[in-house]
Amino acid sequence: MFSDLSAQREGSSLLCRPASEDQGPVFERTSLDYSPCTDRFTVGQRSFNRQYAHIYAARLMEMRPLLSERAKHKWGADVHIRKLCDLETGEQCCIVGTLFKRMDLQPSILKEISEEHNLLPQPARNKYITEADELILEDELQRIKLEGKIDRDKCVTGSVIAIYGAEKNDGKFTVEDFCMADLPLQTPRPALSCDKFVLLASGLGLGSSKADSMLGLQLLVDMVTGQLGDTGEQSGAATISRVLLAGNLLSQNTQDKDASTKAKYLTKKTQAGSVEAIRLLDELLLQLVASVPVDVMPGQYDPTNYTLPQQPLHRCMFPLSSVYPTLQLVSNPYGANIDGVRFLGTSGQNVCDIRKYSSMDSHLEILEETLRLRHLAPTAPDTLGCYPFYQRDPFILEECPHVYFSGNAPVFESKLIKGSDGQEVLLVTIPDFSSTQTACLVNLRTLRCEPVFFSAFSADEDEESEMNISH
Repeated sequence: MFSDLSAQREGSSLLCRPASEDQGPVFERTSLDYSPCTDRFTVGQRSFNRQYAHIYAARLMEMRPLLSERAKHKWGADVHIRKLCDLETGEQCCIVGTLFKRMDLQPSILKEISEEHNLLPQPARNKYITEADELILEDELQRIKLEGKIDRDKCVTGSVIAIYGAEKNDGKFTVEDFCMADLPLQTPRPALSCDKFVLLASGLGLGSSKADSMLGLQLLVDMVTGQLGDTGEQSGAATISRVLLAGNLLSQNTQDKDASTKAKYLTKKTQAGSVEAIRLLDELLLQLVASVPVDVMPGQYDPTNYTLPQQPLHRCMFPLSSVYPTLQLVSNPYGANIDGVRFLGTSGQNVCDIRKYSSMDSHLEILEETLRLRHLAPTAPDTLGCYPFYQRDPFILEECPHVYFSGNAPVFESKLIKGSDGQEVLLVTIPDFSSTQTACLVNLRTLRCEPVFFSAFSADEDEESEMNISH
C-alpha cells in the first residue's frame, strides 16, 4: 500500500547531513493513460419545455429487456412476463415496472403554497419515511399497489425492478420475490507492473471559517507535490499519478440566497462570498496542476448549474491554473478510463437524496444499491433535480466500472464487491475533507483503497498537538 512505499526503513533523511551540495534525489512522477467518458453527461442546447414523464418512459423502455432477461434467469425461462393491462387475477407472473413510493411526509411545493388549507412549511427532517407509506408499481399505462415480500422502506421512487407474484381479489399485487438489473458487463482490467495511485478528495469547503481545515488542505497539497517529508515520503508521493476533487469545493457559507431579494442599494458595494473562495481555489489548484494532473468536479455548493448532470466549472474562473493542460474541468457525474481502470462516480447528491427517502443510512450501502439497480440517480427527477431528457436516460449504467465512488460522505468507507459474471468493483465513499481532514488513495494495480488523515492544530485541541499525516 501507499504507506509501505513512503515508509523510511533506514531512518529519516531529514535528520541527516546532506551528502553533497546537490538538491537531492529527483523522483519522476508516474504517468497514466487517461481518456474521459463524460460525453453522455454533456447537455448541449438546453430546453426546459418538456415534461419529466419522457425520462421515466425512456428509463423503463431501456431497462425492460435487461430485467426481462434477469427474470428469466432467476425464475425460469417459462416465466410469464406480463404488462399491467394484461394482468389476470390469481395468475403467477412477472411484471417489469417503475416503483413509486407515496409518502405523506415528502416535501411538496404545492402543499406549501396552498391557500386552501393554509399549511405551514414542513420542518426539515433527516428521514421522510413512515409506516403509512405505500409502494406502487407502474408501467406505461397503469399502476398497481404492492404488498408482500418487498422492503417498502428501503425502496425509492424511480427504481426499475422486476417483481414475481400474483394479483389478489382486492386489486393489490402480492410480491413473492423481486430482482434488480444487477451489475452490467465489465471490460477486464489490465495487469499493471507497479503501484500507481489516484488520490480522491471532496468537500474542501473553501470560504468557511475553519482555519484548521485550511491547514490540513495545505498539508494535502504539500504531500501530493512532494514538498512534505523526507525522501521516503517524496518517493511515495511520486506514485500519486492523478488527483480527483469530487465536488463541494466551496463551503455552504458562500451561498447567499438572500442576494436576489435584497434591494440594489444594499448590495451595491458588496462582493459575493464565492468570489474570494474561487480565488483561493485557483491558487490551490495552481500548486497541484504544476505537479500532477487534476480532475475538478462541481458539487452542490459550487458555481455551476444546480440540476444533474452538473456541467464543468468555467475555465475563466481559474485564470492562474487554467493555463496548465493538467487541469481537467469535468462534469458531475464523472467517468474516465485511467490506465485501463474505469472510474465512475458523483459528488454525492444522489446518495444523500436516497438516504432521506429510504431506511438505508450507510452511504456505502446506498452506493451498492444504485450499482445493482444499474442506475446512478433513481430518485431523479422526483426528489433530485435533473435535466428533462427526452429520448434517453444518461444515468443508466451501460458498462460496469472498476471504481465506483460518491463524494462528501460523513466517513470513509470502501468495499470490494464481485458480480455474477466475474465483475470486480471497488466502492468508495469519499469523506468530506473540511470536517474529517481525510482523503483516500486508490491503488490501480490491486484495486485497494486506503484513507490518508491530515491532522492539524485546532482550537479544540490542547497546546501540545502536532501536525502529522497518517495512512
